Amino acid sequence: MQVATLLYHDVVPTGQLESSGFCGAVANRYKLSCDIFDAHLLAIAVCRNLTIVTARELLREPASRQCSGLFSFDDAGVSAMIEIAERLEAFGWRGNFFVPTNYIGQSGFLSAAQILELHERGHVIGSHSCSHPRRIDELNDCELQTEWTDSSIILSDIVGERVSCGSVPGGFYSARVAAAAEQAGLKILFNSEPVCRWFKHGSMWIAGRLPIVDHTPATKAAKLVVADPMTILREQVLWNGKKLTKSVAGRLYQRASEWLHRHKHRSRNDSTDDTLLSLVTGGRET
Repeated sequence: MQVATLLYHDVVPTGQLESSGFCGAVANRYKLSCDIFDAHLLAIAVCRNLTIVTARELLREPASRQCSGLFSFDDAGVSAMIEIAERLEAFGWRGNFFVPTNYIGQSGFLSAAQILELHERGHVIGSHSCSHPRRIDELNDCELQTEWTDSSIILSDIVGERVSCGSVPGGFYSARVAAAAEQAGLKILFNSEPVCRWFKHGSMWIAGRLPIVDHTPATKAAKLVVADPMTILREQVLWNGKKLTKSVAGRLYQRASEWLHRHKHRSRNDSTDDTLLSLVTGGRET
C-alpha cells in the first residue's frame, strides 16, 4: 500500500508560537502560521486525482485510488481544535491527531472533551505515547510497553472505541518500538521516515510520513502529498543524512539542534538541515 502522509504539528496565529503544544526553539520549528497552513490546503485542494483519506478508512479498506494523501498531526496541541479541524472540514477532509496522554488537559494541549469532539466530528485519534519521551527507542521493554498500552487504553476510554493507530514520538523508530506498539493492539504505526510505501510488521502496518516545517512552501506540500518523486527523494537524502549523524553524534546532535534553532536567523529554505549536518560532523561527508 502507498499513501503520502504529511506530518504536521501545530497551526497558530502569527506571533503566538507558545499558544499550542510543546514550547521551545526546536518545537516551534514545526509550527505553521494560520496563513501558511491555509496556503497549503489551497494548494493541495487543486491537486488532480488526489483523495484525502484517514487511517480509519485505510484499515477498513486499503486505498483503491492511485493517489491518496493523509494529514497527520503530532502532539495534540490545542490548535488541533481551535485552528486545524475546521479548516480541514471546510474541504471535506479529516485529520489524524496523535495524543501524548500525559499532557491531556494541560495548558496548550487538548482536553479530554476536545479529543472526544474531534473523534465525533470524524477525525481519527491515535496514540503518541504517554510521556512523549525524548528517545522512546532507548526505553527498556517494560517502559516501552507502558507507553503504548496505557496511552491506548486512556484514549480508547475517551473516544468510546478501541484506538487503532499511533505515531512514534520524535521519529525514533526501531523494531522494539514497533513490537511494543503491536503488542498494545495498534494496527498502524506512523514513523518519520519520508516514504509513501507502507509495510507490515506482524499484524501491524508501518507507515512513513513526509515532514512539514514552519517554512515549507505550499507548492512543496502539494508535491509531497501527490508523491512527486524528486521532492520525496530530496527529503530522503536529508533524512538519511540526519539519521546517520544522529547515530554518530548522539546527544551532541540534540544539543546542536537546540542551539541552532535558538540562534540561527534561518533563511526560508531547507539550508537549516544542511547546516546542522555540517555543524555536528565537522563538515565531513555523511
